[in-house]
Amino acid sequence: MKNQDILYYLALQCVDGIGDKNAKKLITHCGSAQAVFEEKSKNLQKIIGIGSHVVNAIQNANYLQKAEKEIRFINNNKIEVSTFLEKEYPKKLKYCADGPILLFQKGKIALAERKIISIVGTRNITNYGKSFLKEFIQELKKYNPIIISGLAYGVDIFAHQQAMENNLQTIAVLAHGLDRLYPKAHYEEATKMMENGGLFSEFWSNTNPDRENFVKRNRIVAGLSEATIVIESDIKGGSLITADIASSYNRDVFAVPGRITDAYSKGCNQLIKSNKAAMITSVKDLEYILNWKLDEEKNPKVIQKQLFVDLNSEEQNMYDYLLKEGKQSLDTIALACKKPIYKTATTLLNLEIKGLIKPLPGKIFEAI
Repeated sequence: MKNQDILYYLALQCVDGIGDKNAKKLITHCGSAQAVFEEKSKNLQKIIGIGSHVVNAIQNANYLQKAEKEIRFINNNKIEVSTFLEKEYPKKLKYCADGPILLFQKGKIALAERKIISIVGTRNITNYGKSFLKEFIQELKKYNPIIISGLAYGVDIFAHQQAMENNLQTIAVLAHGLDRLYPKAHYEEATKMMENGGLFSEFWSNTNPDRENFVKRNRIVAGLSEATIVIESDIKGGSLITADIASSYNRDVFAVPGRITDAYSKGCNQLIKSNKAAMITSVKDLEYILNWKLDEEKNPKVIQKQLFVDLNSEEQNMYDYLLKEGKQSLDTIALACKKPIYKTATTLLNLEIKGLIKPLPGKIFEAI
């Protein structure tokens, strides 16, 4: 993206009281970040959720001056920037309504067509947690996933270290700008990450790692991945916030169980007990729930189709759609075939009985 475009995205971030949701609403309505600043006030006020306070604040020219200063920092430090409308922006994060409109990154990050999981937990990781995490990532290596965490003490840094030991791409999401590193004790690991992975942040330079920034950081950790795994946690903690956010994004959440007397298993046990997380004891649990398969497992023994099966028009239409489009969710099939959910589900069941499709976890269906 050109500096001119980034300039207006940065300026929009400065507007008092706007937030990521409203910023996206304005950009989508006006067509670009620059157009937001050029749009007439009376038109902006017609947008649902955009009040006069925000509209008046947008007219402040100081925002562009601040943005120009940040552009210089970005260019001088060779920081890559992606906006929520660009293909370079993390795909899974695009589906998060409160995801940042801008994401800054450093390193060698390649997210496309990769399995991505987030690993979080207590800063006081125990030998039990280390033992599980070490074995888990070693077993996970066969899928070559990307490991996301927050570079904090404890579970975070151990997850990054184990990922690097197994030559896996790992990314740290920071709660401050890319002009500094917190905690400083993890500078060596952060530097090594740049070779296969790197750093993400939504924060400008000169932003300190303040308490509220860690909660904002956690939503990116949750939003980047298809699943969040809590290794160990007390009954309260930042990792539980990340788990709640991941759940609100309809992402899978896993928790490692522990003894009821262990302080740093209480949070995980509570997640499992309250059905907020699936219990995970090995990679097999992840494979089953996420339907992960190795390349050699993607061509299992073919189920013999019934020959000369009679299909009605609705069945034929859905079967043809799945043959063409591949794996699709129940909602997507219903929308594409212009049928209500209950009729779609019935038709899919008939196709399954006739041996023409197979169901997958997560209400996904695939033609055989």
